[in-house]
Amino acid sequence: MLLALLLCYAGFTALCLSTDRHHGELLRRKPSPARRLVLRGAGWLLLTLSPWPAVVAMGWGQGLVEWCAVLMLSALLLVLLLPYRPRLALMLAGAGLLASPVAAFGLF
Repeated sequence: MLLALLLCYAGFTALCLSTDRHHGELLRRKPSPARRLVLRGAGWLLLTLSPWPAVVAMGWGQGLVEWCAVLMLSALLLVLLLPYRPRLALMLAGAGLLASPVAAFGLF
């Protein structure tokens, strides 16, 4: 479930960074149209891939239920961190992406 959590959080963060407001707050500049498109695509790709580890670990029935819980938890974490600790939210997404390959080995 850790891999699903990391993918969901990174996906939501990428979608968040694709907006002008949050990109400006976190990275101190306005995103170019190409960067906005890449961030939006990466966010949706990560969110699309995130159910895979949950389904592999728990099966379709229980895996999708746990994936929904992980999806809500990652969104809640991002929503709570953005107003108070925006730089920490960005660092957690980066660390999560770096830790994802390690968490993927835990599936096998």
